[in-house]
Amino acid sequence: MSNTQHLHDFTTQTRRDILRMVHAVNSGHPGGSLGCAEFLTVLYQQLMKRNPGFSMDGIGEDLFFLSNGHISPIFYSVLARSGYFPVAELATFRKLNTRLQGHPTTHDGLPGVRMAAGSLGQGLSVAVGAAQAKKLNKDSNLVYVLTGDGELQEGQNWEAIMYASAKKVDNLIATVDLNGQQIDGATTDVLNMGNLKAKFEAFDWDVLEITEGNNIEAIIKGMEEAKSRTGKGKPVCVLLHTVMGNGVDFMMHTHAWHGKAPNDVQLAVGLAQNAETLGDY
Repeated sequence: MSNTQHLHDFTTQTRRDILRMVHAVNSGHPGGSLGCAEFLTVLYQQLMKRNPGFSMDGIGEDLFFLSNGHISPIFYSVLARSGYFPVAELATFRKLNTRLQGHPTTHDGLPGVRMAAGSLGQGLSVAVGAAQAKKLNKDSNLVYVLTGDGELQEGQNWEAIMYASAKKVDNLIATVDLNGQQIDGATTDVLNMGNLKAKFEAFDWDVLEITEGNNIEAIIKGMEEAKSRTGKGKPVCVLLHTVMGNGVDFMMHTHAWHGKAPNDVQLAVGLAQNAETLGDY
């Protein structure tokens, strides 16, 4: 099997995981999770230098921070299938007294989770701090963070964006999931943020766009380019154009599935559109 085929199969299986996890407890956020399935698959299965043995200090490896923590289903699926904890544990999603809560937490010591991500707008600040720590430790590895586009309506992000460029935090790659949707509707209707590329550039970031953010080959090419731009005095921003609900036709292109679980019939339809590849939990 080619590595590209593996990435496609892995992505398909994560979509099945997302649907089954959210359906089982009638709670969760499938839309954004499905939209980021390809990106997180590529990040964990190909791009990052990582240690599934997991140490919170992260020395000698790349770090990832999930800021838009409501898309925990895809994060948990990718972590489990990348060896951080047993795949069978996905069946405990959002259940009482388990490690897989609706938003990732750190107090239960779940391998792969480096910050609690419930309140939006905080992940970029944490990632900037982690990237500066790597510089102080003379650790040449990179720090990645994923934010939502609607999440950028939170002001704390722009303080972090200003700080990162002023302090030349050039070992940081911040990716924005640009799907144009948030819980109450289209981002342009809720609070139009205008030209994000121009905004980041005005804050002195190096910005690139991946226009096909659900295409594995395009993600690989774009993220490799992003990596090549690190270490040159500027933090790097990747604007990742994705489709909310990607891979499940009735969930695509709408905010309606931001935080809504499929019923039994919808689950069956969604699973039928994503044939089992690596084995369900």
